[in-house]
Amino acid sequence: MAKPKTKYVCRACGAEFGQMYGRCPDCGAWNTLEETVKAPATALPIATGSAQRSQTLAEIADDRLARQPSGYRELDRVLGGGLVAGSLVLLGGEPGIGKSTLLLAVAQQLAVSQRILYVCAEESATQVKLRSQRLGLASPPNLYLLPETDLTAVLSELQGLRPAIAVIDSIQALYLPTLSAAPGSVSQVRECTSALMRWAKKETVSLFVVGHVTKEGAIAGPKVLEHLVDTVLYFEGDRFAHHRLLRSVKNRFGATQEVGVFEMGERGLHEVENPSALFLGNRDEAVPGTTAIVACEGTRPLVVELQALVSPTSYGSPRRTTTGIETNRFLQILAVLEKRVGIPLSKMDAYVATAGGLNVAEPAVDLGVALAVAASFRDRVVDARTVAIGEVGLGGQVRAVSQLEARLKEAAKLGFRRAIVPAGTLPTVAGLELVPVARVLEAIVAALPHTGSVE
Repeated sequence: MAKPKTKYVCRACGAEFGQMYGRCPDCGAWNTLEETVKAPATALPIATGSAQRSQTLAEIADDRLARQPSGYRELDRVLGGGLVAGSLVLLGGEPGIGKSTLLLAVAQQLAVSQRILYVCAEESATQVKLRSQRLGLASPPNLYLLPETDLTAVLSELQGLRPAIAVIDSIQALYLPTLSAAPGSVSQVRECTSALMRWAKKETVSLFVVGHVTKEGAIAGPKVLEHLVDTVLYFEGDRFAHHRLLRSVKNRFGATQEVGVFEMGERGLHEVENPSALFLGNRDEAVPGTTAIVACEGTRPLVVELQALVSPTSYGSPRRTTTGIETNRFLQILAVLEKRVGIPLSKMDAYVATAGGLNVAEPAVDLGVALAVAASFRDRVVDARTVAIGEVGLGGQVRAVSQLEARLKEAAKLGFRRAIVPAGTLPTVAGLELVPVARVLEAIVAALPHTGSVE
């Protein structure tokens, strides 16, 4: 019988090597290789004369996915409409962001009418109960707590209790006794997740799995962890802010990049009914360098206030700082403003931030950033009832963006009266005046009508 071999597995990409490297030769990540013992492979039997088991698409029954509400509309939106029986949902986020708080509240809601098992692998049952009391949550009789880290004991409890929904908090704390690796290692996380997935699919039980994240913000463990599950959710937010964003980056039963907005209070997480109002800030006071834009997170449009500040630099090279905006894209917009519009920014410090700290990465915010920078440079105020939507090209063009009608309807609903948009075929939105522009210079003149030329 062949002896087990020692392998070094990259927890970032899952590649295996026969020796240790400081940097993974495949993905280039540093200090991600972990030692693991790999059992010898066994030869698979070759079946002869086996019956056909494959089916054509026409032969497969056309069954609709039955979705169950979670008790939180924001979570249901991110999941694509609710929980799907037999699905495996991975929830990742930084420590203290509220992952356990959210799933405990969901378990309390669902346990009113069905059995729920909450596996607290990192806490005792007393700690979970104390947190539940602190948050003012009820204690339904159908909510069962299991403080256990042994996967075989967890699977045995799942098989005996047969809950409708189960929560594993967290997958990095579980271990399989037959593996010699430590809990949280690549092999342990992979095998534990695979075993839970097989059981959930067989018993058609919805399973929530909590995952830790690395200092880079990715879910800890092998990349295969995200491939095994049906849905990957990230819980994001600034620890100094009250709001939290629940974002889907993978969903086999719905759209990706959907966002749910929550607010952290003394009694736990609360849903935000109007997220745009959260990211608009105070629009009553006229401040130079502020512009409203409409960003789309998945299928949800959000109106966000951008704030820019331009001032003479005191250093040899000007400073460029961004909060919520991609830095490289901001540098590109500054270069376009200097080259195509004539605003001298090479000796000016430039700062830009989004109200509420929301991260906006799509190109549709380019025009709003350009207008905010120009307004701050000229010390002018953009009308508080004007919103800017458009992508800025390197030649100074204003390009069309997706979901324009949905963005305009969201702006009109919040009381905006004027929208600066890319020229072309435009939708009709009641109560909203559309100002089509083809170049950034035209947009600046439309937004700052009393400045004259910006040359």
